[in-house]
Amino acid sequence: MRYERIRNLREDNDLSQQQLADYLNISQRTYSYYESGEHNMPLTILVQLADYYHTSIDYLLGRTDNPAPPAP
Repeated sequence: MRYERIRNLREDNDLSQQQLADYLNISQRTYSYYESGEHNMPLTILVQLADYYHTSIDYLLGRTDNPAPPAP
């Protein structure tokens, strides 16, 4: 699975892969593998990215076009 929304969000926020890798406490190479879909992204990473971007995991995965986070 390719994570285009995750890449687009990173680029739209003028962030490097290294900056996000540092936030996630992983290597840049690992982040690159996740973003390109070469490795499956663990749920914990998806949750951290959804929190970081204030959106839902469904939005990150392309399951919805609504970027709003779910209501509490």
